[in-house]
Amino acid sequence: MSLIEQAAKRLEQLRQAGVELPEESVSTPVISKASPQKNEATPSQAPESARRPPIKETPPEPGPSRPASISPQIVLDLEAISASGLLTPNADRSRLADEFRVVKRPLIANAMGRGTTPVPNGNLIMVTSALPGEGKSFSAINLAISIAMELDNTVMLVDADVARPSVLNMLGLPPAKGLLDVLEANSVDISGVLMRTNIEKLSILPSGTPHPRATELLASETMIALLDDMASRYNDRIIVFDSPPLLLTTEARVLASHMGQVVVVVNAENTSQAAVKQALATIESCPLKMMLLNQVRSSQADTYGYGYGYGYGYGHEK
Repeated sequence: MSLIEQAAKRLEQLRQAGVELPEESVSTPVISKASPQKNEATPSQAPESARRPPIKETPPEPGPSRPASISPQIVLDLEAISASGLLTPNADRSRLADEFRVVKRPLIANAMGRGTTPVPNGNLIMVTSALPGEGKSFSAINLAISIAMELDNTVMLVDADVARPSVLNMLGLPPAKGLLDVLEANSVDISGVLMRTNIEKLSILPSGTPHPRATELLASETMIALLDDMASRYNDRIIVFDSPPLLLTTEARVLASHMGQVVVVVNAENTSQAAVKQALATIESCPLKMMLLNQVRSSQADTYGYGYGYGYGYGHEK
């Protein structure tokens, strides 16, 4: 018999014996189940889960791991590339190679912050022209390969001429997914379409699948985020963009607004000064604009068919 039951019985005995009790004592005590103190629950009051024996959980079997996205590796035919007039890293010293060494030196200095004035996004370099057929793709490829020959820099060549891509064709490669496919997917992950090459420090981002709204994709917030990611991900990387001609499409003007440096290729024999001035006027906000004079005729016996002048002025009028 519990203490409470004993007390109740004693009170009843006193009442029967005629003992007058205070009102509070007369009231029949309410018997209630006292709540157990914390961590002192009886088995009947413990939750069901606590009364069950502990079950040892078996970790789930690991499923097939999802492989990380790795950039595909491609092999460039360096002999065929050299035969087409393009630079290759291991070729004998040539006039073309020396001229591109002159061209790339100030570009690299600006890209790496070693110029006289800091250039925002200086490692984003756009190679363009006023009109088609002036040698911009030829110049962009050679510039990228020349930079890849540097000891301290890596380079990404981006075919941003989305209307008439030519980089892969000039390098003997078939069409492939690239820039437009990444932008269409609203992504900044280029690892699945970026091509690593057998030129150790050179990678290529193709233009990708043609898209009817290519201009809008290049002007999108995704493109801005992608360019920011490209510019900042690796501090030794220089990105060379082969862009459309400035006077033919609007894509080049959109790209130029995000570049740190723009190189305008000018055909020495065919491009008028008026076309060059008009092309430069379309570039609104790029901090640094330079010109590369292409296909200069030379009377020297060892000419290679291409001559390059590098500077900030215009060619002489006829």
